[in-house]
Amino acid sequence: MENDIDNEEVGSSKIIAEPLTVALGDRYLKYALATITDRALPDSRDGLKPVHRRILFAMRGLKLDPTSAFRKCAKIVGEVMGNYHPHGDKAIYDALARLAQDFNIRYPLIEGQGNFGNIDGDNPAAQRYTEARLTKVSKAMLDGLNEDSVAFKENYDGSEDEPEVLPGAFPQLLANGSYGIAVGMATNIPPHNVHEICEAALYLINEPNANVETLLEILPGPDFPTGGIIVEPKENILDAYRTGKGSIRLRARYCVENLKRGQWQIIITEIPYQVQKSKLIEKIADLINLKKIPMLLDIRDESAEDIRLVLEPRTKSIDPMVLMESLYKKTELETRISLNMNVLINGRIPVVSGLDELLKEFINHSRDVIVRRSLFRLKKIDLRLEVLEGYIVAYLNLDRVIQIIRNEDEPKKNLIKEFDLTDIQADSILDMRLRSLRKLEEMELRSERDQLQIERVTVEDLISSEKLQWAKVTEQIMDLKKIFGYSSDGGARRTDYDKLPDIQYETLENDVEKEPMTVVCSKLGWIRTIKGHINSETVLRYRDGDEAEYITHTYSTEKLLLLGSNGRAYTLQVSNLPGGRSLGEPLRIIIDLPNEFSIKTLLVYAPGERLIVASDSGNGFIVKAKDLLAQTKSGKQFMNLKLGTTLLTVTLVKGDHVATVGNNRKILIFPVADLPEMSRGKGVRLQKFKEAKLTDLFCFNLEDGLTWSDPSGRKRVENDLQNWLGRRASAGRMAPRGFPKDNKFS
Repeated sequence: MENDIDNEEVGSSKIIAEPLTVALGDRYLKYALATITDRALPDSRDGLKPVHRRILFAMRGLKLDPTSAFRKCAKIVGEVMGNYHPHGDKAIYDALARLAQDFNIRYPLIEGQGNFGNIDGDNPAAQRYTEARLTKVSKAMLDGLNEDSVAFKENYDGSEDEPEVLPGAFPQLLANGSYGIAVGMATNIPPHNVHEICEAALYLINEPNANVETLLEILPGPDFPTGGIIVEPKENILDAYRTGKGSIRLRARYCVENLKRGQWQIIITEIPYQVQKSKLIEKIADLINLKKIPMLLDIRDESAEDIRLVLEPRTKSIDPMVLMESLYKKTELETRISLNMNVLINGRIPVVSGLDELLKEFINHSRDVIVRRSLFRLKKIDLRLEVLEGYIVAYLNLDRVIQIIRNEDEPKKNLIKEFDLTDIQADSILDMRLRSLRKLEEMELRSERDQLQIERVTVEDLISSEKLQWAKVTEQIMDLKKIFGYSSDGGARRTDYDKLPDIQYETLENDVEKEPMTVVCSKLGWIRTIKGHINSETVLRYRDGDEAEYITHTYSTEKLLLLGSNGRAYTLQVSNLPGGRSLGEPLRIIIDLPNEFSIKTLLVYAPGERLIVASDSGNGFIVKAKDLLAQTKSGKQFMNLKLGTTLLTVTLVKGDHVATVGNNRKILIFPVADLPEMSRGKGVRLQKFKEAKLTDLFCFNLEDGLTWSDPSGRKRVENDLQNWLGRRASAGRMAPRGFPKDNKFS
């Protein structure tokens, strides 16, 4: 097919014919790479995306230092868009405004004047109304930019030069974090405390092989600009920082305020990072109106510059901790901050990095910058020494120099020839103003030369000695810690750590009114609740082509366990399921069950129950119901399955023996005690198969006999089971005559 495609010449241009898949694939790959490297992911060295780097560089060019006057943001946006970032002004202004928001950025890079938005979610004012300038943090990141500390590249049209990366003496990547979505990958790095980052970096310089566990003792985790309390177990945080991926549970901070006559109210003083206060209040108010939180009477917003949300309980006898735990479960007073430390190494390769790798990138970049600045300084010293030597010659022969300049047509050539000067020395002498002649004093010239020679030796030693370079990096980080550490304004840690309170779910049942409910789940996966316990004769409506699959009697305070064929368990709160007269909602919207996997069971959660789970490959084990509880939509993996293998069946442990059958029609019966109890795993071999697969499993009491339905629909009980009794993992024996052709017990 491709050989039939010919290229054509049309005028002076050439039309290249190629398959659509090739053309689209090539162009999309270029777009994806551009998105990854030039937009979405930060550079591991300075922690900035290109738009942020260009904003700071343009503001430096406008001389918007921390001590200078503010300039209109419209001017800054125009400068950035015209010279460095040829994209929409709205995108640039949004990025600029975010760098000035102290509720989003732990250490703001821009100081704003005017309305730059607020924690309620209000947008900044238009760029023509707001003004900005750089902060001390930005100044530290830009320091040394004119000393050849980093490489420069041409801008989009070749009219200007821009830095590939900033010198970055400030640990921007970890201090302020980063968030971005690229093509096929994303990044989400939370902010941290600079004092702790500096301490960890200093430790890593002295102990290059330090592991993440040791570093986390110094840098325990994120430090969010809005404060809050982290309640994630330490082992989870350690795993997230070691692998570069994970999540951290963050809660709002509150206190109990006592009132007259034994009354009290809860005051929320800090809300989780990136939660909009107005939407949070709206959500809690809706829950109060829907009576989803009976313990809570009202919520008021008394915030001024600080957060102050007042929660009024329905009665004073309510336990404040129980009320807050209920709110944590139902609202964004508790959130999960995802951790995906995906960064561009050397500005080119995206890599998900651990904490130690990110710290190494920062200190290595600092060292590279110091070496480049030292080389630049060495060149400057050599140039000045060369000029000083020329000045000394001119001082010692001042009259002759003046005579040559006055009388010769080409004084430069004559000076070079007579005094053996270089071009630079001759130009320096000729460019000297008359008023400078009085400064040509031999002692001063020789003193400056001697000092520069001493400095030159020091700089050469620094360039040639790795030990001195790391000492310089250490000194730089120590200075940084003094400026932005705990003792500085706003440098103290804002986010604390705590353990989850030991409150069982049964304690929180009071936050929902207990009433009988019927949960209906159809074969196509639409779920709903109906008030009351309906009987089997009740006629229910379904969508065309759909019918009932699970009809379960329960209560509004209960939970449901859903086990999927992918070996994951999902938890559903009955009170949160759709009700009313609707035909329900797709179950796959409520939980993250992939379309290619099916529902294997839906049952009411009972803490003391145990279940036997088995895969179609014939492996299984016993799992406690409480070990199947999941906290997120994505569920909890309880069974490890190989590719092409699925969860086949789930059975409650309601007997002393287990019967298994395969599609080879062989039945095996063995004691339940032979099965191990696990919280997660592949399980053990239940029945031995050569080419067959397991089709069903049944738990029963041996003395009651094994029951099944024969082809005519009649119940059959087999009490003499000696032929099929055996050890677990045996092959079993052929099923008795009359056993169902589908090889299932029920």
